[in-house]
Amino acid sequence: MRILQKSFVRLVANCGSLLLLIALLLWTEGSVAQDSTSSSPAANQSQDAKTDQAPPKAKTPAETLQWSWQLLTDNVQDRKHFEYQTQALDALSSLGSNARADALIAAAMKDPNLDVRTAAVLAAGKAKARTLVQPLKDRLGDSEPQVMFAAATTLWTQFKDRSGEDILAAIAAGDRKAKPGLVNGAKQDISRTLHSPSALTKIGLETGAGLVLGPFGFSVSAVEYARKNGSDSARVKSIELLAEVRTADVREQMESALNDKDPGVRAAAVKVLGSFHRPQDAKSIEPLLDDSKLPVRLAAAAAYVNCVSGGVRAKAARP
Repeated sequence: MRILQKSFVRLVANCGSLLLLIALLLWTEGSVAQDSTSSSPAANQSQDAKTDQAPPKAKTPAETLQWSWQLLTDNVQDRKHFEYQTQALDALSSLGSNARADALIAAAMKDPNLDVRTAAVLAAGKAKARTLVQPLKDRLGDSEPQVMFAAATTLWTQFKDRSGEDILAAIAAGDRKAKPGLVNGAKQDISRTLHSPSALTKIGLETGAGLVLGPFGFSVSAVEYARKNGSDSARVKSIELLAEVRTADVREQMESALNDKDPGVRAAAVKVLGSFHRPQDAKSIEPLLDDSKLPVRLAAAAAYVNCVSGGVRAKAARP
């Protein structure tokens, strides 16, 4: 009997050790999984909320300005997320003739992603910075028809530059040959990319979908993102048109729209408010640097730069 008791005690002790070991293993595995989840970009960083991009608290205007530039730079160079890049390009375009912004836009024109290059071309058109004319001309030789077309139309409409006339003529001709008299001093070899029904069809489809740059990025993906986020495009368009009216009433209306429930409206309104270049508006803009939507944060960062550093659009670049 005593032998059986000793055997039973030994068995319980061994089982207890085994259970303890299993518990330790499960706890360790759970901790590792939790650490992995908490450090995973997919878990903590999304298009709507990036925890590593929280604005500084109780910092000086100079520090907030530096953070705003960092936010714009990090996103325009984020090649893992082309949608972040296109949204950052839209924000940068609102800075007009700003050397730092123009350099970032020009660099994005060489990005390997088609949508990013196109968005950079469109951003150059919105910025109307003369320093971006040569990078635009370089895109006339792009391997993608969409980028070539965007560059040609941007040069023509925004800068009154006819360097891409040969491209436009080839597109206008379709399957026909463009008349030599229509092409003045053409230097681009465009037959390889444009003289094919598939290339022309592709341009038609993509421009029909909308070669536009807005607070939610670019083209079809932007429309879908805006729809999912409940953005009212009519209200956003109205704000963009009101931006052309430089009155105190419009400025006040934009300030009141900063708290709108529609993220597209918030992004458009803060961009317009920044375009007034009033340092006193920086305080109103600052809360949007911590907005739940990335496009709004990017628009607010550019608006803050406009207010604090006075990045005024060059008058000579205006049509």
